[in-house]
Amino acid sequence: MLVPKWLVALVCVVLAVLATWTYLLASGRNPFPFPDRGSRIFSTPSPEAKDAIVALLARHGINERFEANSTGILRSIMWDGTIINYAPPEVLQKLGHASASIGLVADDPVASANDAAQFLRSRGFEANVVLDAEPAIPIAFVVTNATSGTVLNFRKHMIDMPRSQLVSKSGR
Repeated sequence: MLVPKWLVALVCVVLAVLATWTYLLASGRNPFPFPDRGSRIFSTPSPEAKDAIVALLARHGINERFEANSTGILRSIMWDGTIINYAPPEVLQKLGHASASIGLVADDPVASANDAAQFLRSRGFEANVVLDAEPAIPIAFVVTNATSGTVLNFRKHMIDMPRSQLVSKSGR
């Protein structure tokens, strides 16, 4: 049986792509937006502190993938999904001065935030939904006393987020 050269070449290309993707996944550098498991967000008190933390993480193998800045919020998204950001005081005030956030992916962020707030209230905790903390991006926050210094945020999948303010860091 004769196998066409184009078929052999196609199989080699597919295997090379799969091997590369497997390597990137294993090293924490998934080039694709799937899977999107949400994010863990940590805030810094100043833009200089954000830059210092991003540089420190890079020294320990957690490199910046890209920046997604919006309306005064500086956001560095690392290859492992961690987000280091600086938010102006007025945004932090809306979020109860939380310094961290657990980001969850939802088809309908507002409905998911309202559902989460209701769930937490049914368990005896305070929980309020904040929709205007970052108007340029469709994120719904839940401020609750079920966490200390942390809020929950619900956002659409990363492929459905606005792209206008992304800054690639492919050179790093």
